[in-house]
Amino acid sequence: MLASLRHIVRLIRLARILARHGTLDLLGLVGLGALAKALRPILPKPAPAIATLRRGQRIAAALQEMGPAFIKFGQTWSTRADLVGEEVAEDLAMLRDRLPPFPVEETRRAIEQAFSRPVADLFQSIDAVPVAAASIAQVHFAVTSDGREVAIKVLRPAIEQAFRRDIALFAWLARLAERTQPGMRRLRPVDVVKRFSDGTEREMDLTLEAAAASELADNFRDDPLYLVPAVDWSRTATRVLTLERVHGLNIADRPGLIAAGIDLEALVTNLLRVFLLQVFRDGFFHGDMHPGNLLVRDDGALVAVDFGIMGRLDLPSRRYLAELMLAFLRRDYVRAAEIHFEAGYVPADQSLAAFAQACRAMGEPVLGRPANEISIARFLAQLLRTTERFKMETQPQLLLLQKTMVVVEGVARSIEPSVVFWEKAEPVIAEWIRDNLGPVRQAADGARRALAALRRLPGLVDEAEGLLAESRRNGLRLHPETVQALSSQRRPYRSIEVVLAMIAGAALLALGYCAGG
Repeated sequence: MLASLRHIVRLIRLARILARHGTLDLLGLVGLGALAKALRPILPKPAPAIATLRRGQRIAAALQEMGPAFIKFGQTWSTRADLVGEEVAEDLAMLRDRLPPFPVEETRRAIEQAFSRPVADLFQSIDAVPVAAASIAQVHFAVTSDGREVAIKVLRPAIEQAFRRDIALFAWLARLAERTQPGMRRLRPVDVVKRFSDGTEREMDLTLEAAAASELADNFRDDPLYLVPAVDWSRTATRVLTLERVHGLNIADRPGLIAAGIDLEALVTNLLRVFLLQVFRDGFFHGDMHPGNLLVRDDGALVAVDFGIMGRLDLPSRRYLAELMLAFLRRDYVRAAEIHFEAGYVPADQSLAAFAQACRAMGEPVLGRPANEISIARFLAQLLRTTERFKMETQPQLLLLQKTMVVVEGVARSIEPSVVFWEKAEPVIAEWIRDNLGPVRQAADGARRALAALRRLPGLVDEAEGLLAESRRNGLRLHPETVQALSSQRRPYRSIEVVLAMIAGAALLALGYCAGG
């Protein structure tokens, strides 16, 4: 009861902030329209100067005052121009990395606390003015004690406590929504808040961001067209991250790219290729690919920065996406519907024929447009909305992907408006399907499953012998010949396993030879 009272008081304070900025209607978007209506008579009116601001500017100012977790939501909305409109999305973009900075003295204090050493032992110099200031951390350029140029990312003071307070409120609201609004349960608000909480917890451990950068770098180790700055592990801790300083043009600086002689079509092709490889090949993708996090070198190579938000897709989710995209490209709406049912995303008690019809109603208007106007990201968003009628549960792992797709497509089209995303995507997806869903891969998967089962056989025999011993203690007996047969057959399983493994390997080689020939 005390916690609920605390959350109600906090909600009223937040409502006052929204009212002062003329954005109280935002409460209606999260199911609190009745609260907004009840509170309106006692809340302050917006100042006259507020009326001169655009709606997006007012929302950005309100979210900034409300706290870091709300800033994170604003950052997400800034990538959803399809939902909030181009102008509002552009205004909310300032929440990404243009927030008021904290003093450089706090940065120095954080470094000394993290490493229990004077700053001078680690860095020759640290720029007083940060190059970026966001909701969780800010970044300074610096020079290490051994003369290397680096970028230092430092968490904001007391950021952990501020986030925990806000997330406790979100969790309370989510539980309340699931209890009082049955229609919200399909959207799994409690799970969504939990995922948001887990994500922000990871963002506030900068050693995990360092590990993400290292993993992404490993995935593209042999790719000269996509680079990730090296981690300085000796100067990295939970609240401090040090990376190699990288140079390049902001990918949104189209005039600068043209002046530098960058091939824009090749750049866009590379951007889409890299993103699709991350999603389908690796199942590990940069989840915050806005222009501020993408640089372009003189040779046209992409350089990624800021690895706080990363997404993962397991193999079943990647197969679902790849097959779904291919089915829609081929206008095979029955197959598109079947994929949803096979993945278990749509309940089995729903009508396959009706869902295929819904897929057709969604696909035909989109696929009938000029190729350069088709947006995979918005198409996926529409698909996720359409499935509501068929009781498909929210798939949180797809939400970050869809958000990232919106950003990537937006960046690509801002560089080269005539880019045809479908045409760039299809070869990568088709190749991935061939390599991962073709007969050779299926045979390899089958062989691995068979070998795994064979490896478990000795253990199963041990369990059977244990059960036999227990049954004898309990007065139950099998025929002596059965017991003898089980005991005598135990050891040969090892040699059988080796023989079958050799047969499976030979079969795979034969399949690979046939596929290649």
